[in-house]
Formats: sequence, structure tokens, C-alpha cells
Amino acid sequence: MTALDARPQKSTSETPSHASRLNWLRAGVLGANDGIISTAGLVVGVAGATTAIGPILTAGLAGLVAGAVSMALGEYVSVSSQRDAEKSLIERERRKLTEDPEAELAQLAAIYQAKGMSAATAHAVAVELTEHDVYAAHIDAQLRLDPDDLTNPSHAAISSGVAFTLGAILPILAVWLAPDSIRIPLTFVAVLIALAATGSASAALGGAGHVRAVSRIVVGGAAAMVITYAVGRLLGVSGI
Repeated sequence: MTALDARPQKSTSETPSHASRLNWLRAGVLGANDGIISTAGLVVGVAGATTAIGPILTAGLAGLVAGAVSMALGEYVSVSSQRDAEKSLIERERRKLTEDPEAELAQLAAIYQAKGMSAATAHAVAVELTEHDVYAAHIDAQLRLDPDDLTNPSHAAISSGVAFTLGAILPILAVWLAPDSIRIPLTFVAVLIALAATGSASAALGGAGHVRAVSRIVVGGAAAMVITYAVGRLLGVSGI
């Protein structure tokens, strides 16, 4: 077995691309939750003030558009900053490799020695990896980054905006299609079921307990709708 073969192999669950996919899935679930809760709060709040479907749908659609744009823009700015930071780290590592390759080789060997290799094996691994691809070896070991698989702000913005939109559509449809007499209760039930589903998905992705994750999101969503409905009723009754 060569020194390169002795290098600890990353499992599939630890590869950058797999981690990136999990992050997008988590972001999608969170975006959908945000769309469900914020839009449900809007339509239920307006429904507490008036039974006219026009203002309710207008508020819901306005909230959907504003929320989706805000989510997409916020994600684009955030991920762009992250990508800039990643590029800066990679460029700094390239400079260090050019200016002091021996020190960088020693640092790489120290990383593998800290993982449990003997000093001789760690040095041999570092040398062989450096000969194979010096930049990839150091960027992966020291920064845990892949220069060819950096975060993409456009993809992040699109996925965030789409996730929010899909989540926001449900309470709008519920309040629109439900008969006047059961509009609020049916919207409550539909929203809480959707939140239970997204909470369960979030727990599955994070490896957390389903009951606790679902309870948190359902109780939070219910509280948000109760509060906004109360505010709508108060404003509707007072005529403000």
C-alpha cells in the first residue's frame, strides 16, 4: 500500500458536493417554512379584519412577491459574500505555496500526523499529494474547499425564492378556496399540516428528533397565526 493509499478517505457524507446538496435542501426547507408562516400570518391577519376575499388575496400575493424577492436577494448577497471569502482564502493559500512551499509541506504533514499517522507516513502522504496536485492537496486539507465546487449565489437565490414561493402558495390557496364559514379554521389546519411536514423533513435532514422539531415549528406557526388574527380582529372591530 502506498503512502497515498494510506490517506484517510472521506466518506460520501463528508464530500463537499454532498454537504453542499444537504445545505441547499436545508435552505429549501427553511425557505418553505418562512413562506408558509409569513404568508399565513398575512392572510389570516387580514381575514380577521374583513371577510372580503379581495383584500385577503391582495395581501397574500403581495406578501408572496415581496417575501420571495427579499429571500432571493438576501441569499444572493449572503452567498456572494461567502464565495468572495472562499476565493480570498484560496488565493492566499496559493500565494503561501508560492512563497514558502517547504513550510506549507510541513504544515500539510502536520495535519495528517494530527489525524493519527506517524510522522514518517504523514510526511510521505504530504509529499505524494503535493506531487500529484499541490494546490488541491493544501486547499482540501487546510481549507476544506473545492475550487471547482464553490457556492453559487445565483443558484442560492433561485432556490431560496422558489422555496419561499412554494411555501407561500399553500395558505393563499387555502384561504381562497375555503368557504367563508370555515375559511380561518381550514387555513389554520392546512398550514399546520404543511408545517408538520416541513418540520419532519428538516428533522430528517439534520438527524434530529422528529417530535421535537415538528412541535417547535407547529407551535410557532400556530402562535404566529393566532397573534396576527387577533391583531386583524382588533383593527377590524375598531375600524382603523
